[in-house]
Amino acid sequence: MSLSAGQRRIFAITWITYAGFYLCRKNLSVVLPLLNHVSGLRSMDLANIVFGYSLFYAVGQFGCGPLSDRIGAKRVVGAGLLLVVASNLLMGAHASLIWLLAFACLNGAGQSTGWSGLVKTMAIWFRGRNRGIVMAWWGTNYVLGGFIATAFATWIISQSWLFPQLGWRRGFLLPAMLLLLITGAYLLFSKETPTEQCRPMQIPRDAPMLHLTGANWSVLLALLRKPSLWMISTSYFFLELCRYALMFWLPLYMVTRLKYSLQASGYLSSLYELIGILGAVAAGYISDHFSQSRRAPVSAIMLGLLGVIMLFEPTLANFGFVGTAVAISLAGIFSFGPDTLLSGAGAQDVGEPSGAATASGLVDGIGHLGAIFSPYVVVFVSEHYGWDRLFLLLAGSAFLAGAALLPIWNLKPLIQEDSEYEVAALRETVCVGTD
Repeated sequence: MSLSAGQRRIFAITWITYAGFYLCRKNLSVVLPLLNHVSGLRSMDLANIVFGYSLFYAVGQFGCGPLSDRIGAKRVVGAGLLLVVASNLLMGAHASLIWLLAFACLNGAGQSTGWSGLVKTMAIWFRGRNRGIVMAWWGTNYVLGGFIATAFATWIISQSWLFPQLGWRRGFLLPAMLLLLITGAYLLFSKETPTEQCRPMQIPRDAPMLHLTGANWSVLLALLRKPSLWMISTSYFFLELCRYALMFWLPLYMVTRLKYSLQASGYLSSLYELIGILGAVAAGYISDHFSQSRRAPVSAIMLGLLGVIMLFEPTLANFGFVGTAVAISLAGIFSFGPDTLLSGAGAQDVGEPSGAATASGLVDGIGHLGAIFSPYVVVFVSEHYGWDRLFLLLAGSAFLAGAALLPIWNLKPLIQEDSEYEVAALRETVCVGTD
């Protein structure tokens, strides 16, 4: 699969940008145990902070997807990046519940611009016939980005010599400064649509597929009538309930239940994303090469295996660091595989370029409603019934996520002729070589 210079550049800048979002997302999970012990916030207070973030993230998805289709992804994503940076800088200024909750909500709103807008850009620049593979590699942005962000925040927090007067605030301030640099690069180097710079091969401006940024009610209504959208969204709801429980609460689980140090729990929890990369890439290749681009079978099987891992996690934890590392790593593989397929290639399959951001926003928004309930589920079950029972509940959530995909087991994407945008992207190599 050959890519033009423009496609390689867009892949790189959008990959880095979405990975950068996680610098100011995963830092919260690392700072939570410190807020629990240093600032006197109770577990329910921390759950309220995560809830506020998740609520604004989920609600924002419903608006940011259609907005990116209408006014363009670059404007929406750029504004979101700036909001994320500002909210994290302000979160590092004070440790009260109301202050942290308010700016966690603004952080969630800013974060909600990223996925649907960048998926929209990818849908325009890359052909549908290799969508699973392209989006599998591109989807490593939030998997590897989550790992890097967790490790970076853990390192910052554990280095007492680094701006010692800041303390826990380092976990918010330094990731925000790094994301600000990425924001500048995105605004300078990203381009929403391919354009050719040689007159003989220019595409007529009245070509029917060129108006991909004009979202309208007919696109939204057509999407809402598709059963596949609702099956994918339902599956994503239960998957995100499970994934966000692991993503935000693994460090606290290992500190309070397994009695690991904060540093050890932070680095061990980062394996969830690091090893999860294997699942994300494997899921894309398997769906395109061995499943005729069907996303549901690959996702459902991996979700079933995730449920099995959740059932056996308390047993594996009895084997110490090694057992815990194995459980976290396998959970990463079997959750990020379907996560990448459903929210990336699956949403693009349903929406196509004209409605890719809207479909992605709907899938991600409905899915993240599960993330809204996740902190309360974690706190309530862990405090009243213990952490082992929590993993039993997460296993059930994974099994439900897989079952929701069974009605669309044989669903395949509609592969059409290359759109004018896709032809333009591919012609760049012949026309100018670079953008």
